[in-house]
Amino acid sequence: MSNDHKLKVSQKVTTKKAFKELTIIRDIIFWIDNVGEGQKQNAIFARPFNKKDAFPQKLTNKKYKIKNNFHGYGGKSYKCINFKNNFYLIWIDQFSKAVWLQIFKETKLNNRSQYKYLDSVQEPRQLSKSREVNFDSSFIISENFFLYGICEINNRDYLYSLNLKKSKQDIHLIKKFKNFAGDLSSNTTASLLSWIEWDSPYMSWEKNELFFAQIGSDGEIKRIIKFSNNLVNSNKNVSFFQPHWISEKLLVCSEDSSGWWNLLFLDVSEIENILIKKRVERNFVEYGTPQWVSGITFFSGTSKDLFCLAKKENNFVVEQYKDLVFVKEFFTPFTAVSDFSVFADKVVLKGSGFDFFGNLLEIDCKEKVSSNFFEEINVEQITDYSKPETFWFKGFEDQSTHSFLYKPLVDNFRKPPLLVRAHSGPTSFFDGSYNSEVQFWTSKGFFVAEVNYGGSSGFGKSYRERLNYKWGIVDSYDCKALALELIKSNLVDSEKVVIFGNSAGGLTALNCLLCGTIFTAAICKYPVIDLKDMHYKTHRFEKDYLNSLVGNYAKNHDEYINRSPIKHIHKIKKPILLFHGKKDAVISYKQTLKIQEMLIQNNKHSEVIFFDNEGHGFKNIENKEVVMQKSKEFLKNALNI
Repeated sequence: MSNDHKLKVSQKVTTKKAFKELTIIRDIIFWIDNVGEGQKQNAIFARPFNKKDAFPQKLTNKKYKIKNNFHGYGGKSYKCINFKNNFYLIWIDQFSKAVWLQIFKETKLNNRSQYKYLDSVQEPRQLSKSREVNFDSSFIISENFFLYGICEINNRDYLYSLNLKKSKQDIHLIKKFKNFAGDLSSNTTASLLSWIEWDSPYMSWEKNELFFAQIGSDGEIKRIIKFSNNLVNSNKNVSFFQPHWISEKLLVCSEDSSGWWNLLFLDVSEIENILIKKRVERNFVEYGTPQWVSGITFFSGTSKDLFCLAKKENNFVVEQYKDLVFVKEFFTPFTAVSDFSVFADKVVLKGSGFDFFGNLLEIDCKEKVSSNFFEEINVEQITDYSKPETFWFKGFEDQSTHSFLYKPLVDNFRKPPLLVRAHSGPTSFFDGSYNSEVQFWTSKGFFVAEVNYGGSSGFGKSYRERLNYKWGIVDSYDCKALALELIKSNLVDSEKVVIFGNSAGGLTALNCLLCGTIFTAAICKYPVIDLKDMHYKTHRFEKDYLNSLVGNYAKNHDEYINRSPIKHIHKIKKPILLFHGKKDAVISYKQTLKIQEMLIQNNKHSEVIFFDNEGHGFKNIENKEVVMQKSKEFLKNALNI
């Protein structure tokens, strides 16, 4: 036996603050952190690059809730632009429902204090009138002091402009998009804009279009061109990812015409004749990911020093290009990377791995940096953890399917119980990064398996499309197939197999209980249980998601009914534990409320718990502790341990 009984649930919940929405401009890094009580307001902070001991300077000193609600899921909520030798800091505030601007200049080195690195040139100013608008933060500033952006008004996206010299002005709408748009960017003078658009029945990662626009001196659009090329997207559905200008005439992005998101460099010297300058086609490498939120960055820098993220198997590499020529590849220990930002040859990013949380890295590539730089970095590693092992198994239609296995840290059982985790999304994926919940269960002697079922991202386009029209079938089959494989291998107790699922993973988990006798119980947070209700009530961004996952609603009405757990909940005789937040705007808690009474009457040990102050994804530390404690008690009873 071990000293496992001394472990407390709260020890597995971290309260450590993390850098959010990192950006580097010149020699200063910027980020967002919560301020005040209750995390209802936040602020933008700054400090010098590579000065980890420097005290942060708080830049936004009034009360703001800096947050992006664009397309429901939001994304990065501010942008700092190096313009006219100043720092133009632009942010979205939810208290005033407006876009704000403040201008700073760098404090002279001989005047820098321990706490002040930027001086305010202009006090914060509300640029737009207060209005119910969802702004994106892909802001652009032109030479004639126009601010361009994309916003969402009454379920439609628009390209708009604001005059930087005016305050509390009406939004000037320049273009009404057919439906969705995103990833607005521009060349160095902002004379050319680019963006992506997508429309029903597709999500942005299934099919989108890349557009370019020429802007006149009056700030209006003179010409719009849709990029079309026989080698890329003329004859097939293609998804473009993060078009990013690296000079006045050159743009880099990735596109998945090869079956993988690969690099594409475009020459836009003539907007009517956009040329492919270079393509980098590589199998089993992804330079992109489904864009559930805006502002995801895989490319940063200029043509002189361009840095790209690439996902290879379970880890990320950082690639450096100079004048479109590959220079160096930096291998990293990161299974997840966020907040990737470059200025000149300075790189900042946040990385997570198997045995450490998100670590902020600041790299000066002017210095001699070896390709094994990331092997030499010091990260705050976690000890006493179960390392994930990659395991491929035969899933739906005998297709090779990926999973991560976590073996128990202690021998508390003759054979360990198995916890199978189905990820949300369902286009998302498990990346193997350190997860406190997983480690909590391995520390109790459980065997944990994370299933990247067919439909998951990071394994190419065809893997992602396995779930097309088969959600609720392929995902559940793959979870059952992995459980059976581990049982046959004599690694786990066949009488104690539990399925976990959040959101879309909840639908997968509940459907697993409906078919077969493999699973003993299920634990779900804010699960999808009614596809018909989801079709009618989900927010705009997800409105067309079910078209590819299930099919056109009018033609496949019966499938929406039959694959919904709510229709079959009376058949489930196994214990289920459900959690749901009453502020959930994606999946209404009222759906879970509908099945509460039936679930508890039909199934011994079943329980439904609601949180008044939670939405889609739990954030409150106390609530997270309740979830872990209740889950522990539930499994003790449901598995008779």
